[in-house]
Amino acid sequence: MSPDHDNPRATAPATAVDHESVVDAACRITSIVRRTPILTAAVPTPNGPVEVVFKLEYLQHGGSFKVRGSLNALGRARENGTLPAAGVLIASGGNAAIGAAWAARYWDTPCTVVVPEAAPPAKLDRLQRLGATVHRVGSSYADAAAHASTLARELGAVKLHAYDLPDIVAGAGTIALELCEQLDTPLDCLVAVGGGGLVAGLTAGVRGTDMIHGVEPVGAATLHRALAAGAPIDIEVNSIAADSLGATRIGNLAWAAASTGRIDSLVVDDTGIVDARRWLWDELRIVVEHGTAAALAPILAGTVTETAGRTLCVVLCGANTAVSDLG
Repeated sequence: MSPDHDNPRATAPATAVDHESVVDAACRITSIVRRTPILTAAVPTPNGPVEVVFKLEYLQHGGSFKVRGSLNALGRARENGTLPAAGVLIASGGNAAIGAAWAARYWDTPCTVVVPEAAPPAKLDRLQRLGATVHRVGSSYADAAAHASTLARELGAVKLHAYDLPDIVAGAGTIALELCEQLDTPLDCLVAVGGGGLVAGLTAGVRGTDMIHGVEPVGAATLHRALAAGAPIDIEVNSIAADSLGATRIGNLAWAAASTGRIDSLVVDDTGIVDARRWLWDELRIVVEHGTAAALAPILAGTVTETAGRTLCVVLCGANTAVSDLG
């Protein structure tokens, strides 16, 4: 990847990842990834309980959906003979790094990751156990990404992007193919948005009758702010979910997907995120990251409701967190 991918303003307008790319990714990684299950539960709302289907993607290898994209990207590089001895390098707040490290271990290649100084200990511990070389740099994902570009050139490693690389997005989109096999009704699918790789992948992978709702913290609303401005813009991040939804600008591929009109953006506050995370633990004994729990918050608040003939679906995308911080 060229350094321009770390500066969306320097790139040409991106084209949304297409459905065929998601199908191709599925052919490459389906035998490796877990086919994550779904769980149906009644969720309380101001207007009474509603039925919600949860896609339990936090049960994926590495504890989040991120491994799908890394396996696809590394698998393609191996097929093309473009995976160097230095392996891969990625800048990430945590989950994308864990996904890359898991995929690199699977493909028996080195992995170097650059994370912000504030990366959660649970994620750092997981990276070390996966054998990755970890560099802690800066106070934000943007700081880590800037350092990663220089380091990748020095090492001669292939640089992955946490959310704005076609192979990464297509790999994430394989979740949608599973959902379409598991649920035969049109979906109203809620998913947390950081840089937008997952929401872009799901949009490419779902059926034409499905709708994707991107959910963002008010203090990290990259997609919402871009939609309001008519173009991606830089934002300041201030949210309890910043460790996983800490991008300061929506990715080009997510913006291209949003420009199709098949994604809307819902904003939730940190209190709603904490409440959603607590409800998942209290009622379902599911522990996820704050960023993951954000996707449920609009349903609990009554912002998103049931529609006859359609299924409300929440993608629980990551659980690299500590049980001790639920209190």
